[in-house]
Formats: sequence, C-alpha cells, structure tokens
Amino acid sequence: MSDKLSKNDTPPKAVVPMVKSEGVHKSFGAVEVLKGIDLEVKPGEVFCLIGPSGSGKSTFLRCINHLEKVNAGRLYVDGELVGYRQKGDKLYELRDSEVALKRRDIGMVFQRFNLFPHMTAAENVAEAPVQVKGVSKRAAQEQAMQLLERVGLGDKAGNYPSQLSGGQQQRVAIARALAMEPKLMLFDEPTSALDPELVGDVLDVMRDLAESGMTMVVVTHEMGFAREVGDSLVFMDGGVVVESGHPRDVLTNPRHERTQSFLSKVL
Repeated sequence: MSDKLSKNDTPPKAVVPMVKSEGVHKSFGAVEVLKGIDLEVKPGEVFCLIGPSGSGKSTFLRCINHLEKVNAGRLYVDGELVGYRQKGDKLYELRDSEVALKRRDIGMVFQRFNLFPHMTAAENVAEAPVQVKGVSKRAAQEQAMQLLERVGLGDKAGNYPSQLSGGQQQRVAIARALAMEPKLMLFDEPTSALDPELVGDVLDVMRDLAESGMTMVVVTHEMGFAREVGDSLVFMDGGVVVESGHPRDVLTNPRHERTQSFLSKVL
C-alpha cells in the first residue's frame, strides 16, 4: 500500500499555536526580567507557569496581551504578532486602539479582583460587552446572569463587591473576563490573595473552564491544580525557562537541580 497522498487526499492542517514566544526579552531599566523566553501553548491547552517570586512569570503573562511591551523577540497569539505589525523586515508598533481591539480576544484575571465597587456583580460582568462590543444592555444583562450562574453566583447578581467574599469577587472577575468571549484566558496567581478556604471554589471554576476547552495560561502556586488540570508546565527562574514538560513529570521527577530545590519547599 502506497504511503503517498492520492489526489483527493489533503495533508493534515498544521495547528497554529494559541501562544508562541520566540526569544522574548523584557527589561525594566537596567533590570532584565525576561532573558529569552521560547515556548508554545496549543489551542485548548491548560499551560501552567510556576516559579519563585521575581522569576518573570507575571511579566511574561502581561506581555502576552501587551500590557508590557517586549524589548526583543516576538510574541504571537493565534498566529498574529502581539502589539506589532510586520512590514518587510521591520516591526511597527500598533496604535493603542488597534492593541485594544486585539486585546478583546484575551481575558485576564489578576491577583486582585479590580471590580468596580459602585456596580453590582451583574453590572460588573455586563459593562465591557456594552461599552467595548456594543452589545445591547438587555443582552449583556442576560449573558451576565448566565455567566454568574456558571461560576456559582447566580444568587449574588445584585450584590456589590463589598458584600462579597474574596473568592466570590474573584469568580465575578472570571465571569467578567468570559463576558468578552475570549479565545485565550490568562490567570495571574488568581488564588494568591484568597483565604485558603476560599481557594477551592475558584479552582473549581477554572477546572470547569478547562473541561470546556478554553485555552488557559495560568501563573500559579497551586501545585495540585497544575498536576490535575494542567497539560503543560514550565518552571521559570531568573527570567528563563529552567524546565518544562507534563505537570506530573516535572512535579514528580524534576530533572533540574533548581526545580528540585524549589519544589522541595512548596510541595
């Protein structure tokens, strides 16, 4: 039997990475925070970043949606350059309005919830679709209720942030990010500011998102979540990728001495 393709066969289409980083560098003044990051995140993948404070994890996450501008290298989201347009051999920075347009496709959940204190949970979730995408208020409110139900807060729609626990506020923040129907979700240590007993509810929502096929890049200290839910894991230290692989392999049998030292203190 011939291995050659017949005229009617088409070769499988190459999968475009949802995130691709090529030699990304980032400095703040004289301090080089990222020293050449190379990695890929596949569509539908849960990609976890771990490492000590100051290793560059959160900075890299902020570079993905151009909240921080890279100094060298290239970042792509779904095949498109982040923050720049290429013409010939030169890169031209996009205007703020163009960056904002592309950023609509990327949801981000921060350590702090950043909810509008004068708006109810439902109003917080409905605000961006109305203001940014021109969705009608009625449609946005209906969607907000559905998303709050999804994160287990349907009964808290009329509550203001001050009336919600930290874990509940973070789940509202996740619902708010989902309201923009992103193709990529970034989580910057979403449970680090929470009391331990509130962490589980937020992680449950993130598990549900992962099961639904959402592409997620998660900076986390929750090793159990990384092991159970993650598809890939990267250990960063000193602005470089020290080790990467399947979460269970890296967490159970780390090869690099620095990874071993870090995990011995957190596991």
